[in-house]
Amino acid sequence: MTYLVALAFLAIIASLGAALFFMLRGGTDGKEKTSSMARALAFRVGFSIVLFICILIAWKMGYIQPTGIPSAK
Repeated sequence: MTYLVALAFLAIIASLGAALFFMLRGGTDGKEKTSSMARALAFRVGFSIVLFICILIAWKMGYIQPTGIPSAK
């Protein structure tokens, strides 16, 4: 589970870096910079959602246990 979370976090950071690159580079090769940047940011949102769902599934299956404030039952 640790490797999956680390891999997803690296993918999120890489996607942010790609969006920054497209923003700074500007529109070249006949493509606008906004379309490439928007695609990179959309991938970042997708990676974040997948990471959140994987954490929820791991918690439900018992792979990870919550710590901190105990839940009121």
